[in-house]
Order: sequence, then structure tokens, then C-alpha cells
Amino acid sequence: MDRRFEVEFLEEVMVFLRSLDVRHYKKILYNIGKAQVENDPELFKKLTDDIWEFRTLYQGLRYRLLAFWDKTSVTKTLVIATHGFIKKRSKIPEQEIKKAIQSRVEYFELKQSKNR
Repeated sequence: MDRRFEVEFLEEVMVFLRSLDVRHYKKILYNIGKAQVENDPELFKKLTDDIWEFRTLYQGLRYRLLAFWDKTSVTKTLVIATHGFIKKRSKIPEQEIKKAIQSRVEYFELKQSKNR
């Protein structure tokens, strides 16, 4: 199957994933792979106009990786994962969304400055 998008992880995501038990880490990566080939809101869901979440439920823990789209390339569509956390309430904490928005702003500012 063809992937609908490619995924890149910012450093904070890598730090989060490395902190997890390897089985949990693998389950998150498995679900991201599934989200790349099928449209399933249980795996990849829109939160705001710009922020999305990769969702994984594993052994009673609700893992979330927040992300945004980068459609500036003509050759591929990217989803940039900004950071991860374990969701403890029914609603995503506002500070996590703000953190993802800030990462998005910084990502595009850096990308723009490199293209000058």
C-alpha cells in the first residue's frame, strides 16, 4: 500500500519514545505506520486547524504524539511530530496544543530561513 504521507520526528519525540518500554515504543510506531496507509481517526485525528494527534492505546495507557502537516514540498507530504505525552484526562491539555503550535511556528521559521 502507498503511504499517504511521510512522518518526521522532532527531537522531543525521540526523547519521549526512548523513555518508554520497547513494547510501547513499537506499538506507537506500528500505529503510525497504519495511519500512513489508512484513514482512521482512532489512529490519527485532527485537534485544531493546524494540530493533529497520533493516538495509541496500549496496556491501558493513552499515548499521544502531536503533529502538523508540511505540504510545502512538491515531491512528498510530511507530517511533523512535535512531542509526545501520556494522556490522563478525556481532553487534550491546552498547554500541549500550545506547545505543538509553537513547535510548528519555529519549524516553518527555520525552514524559511534555510531557503533564503
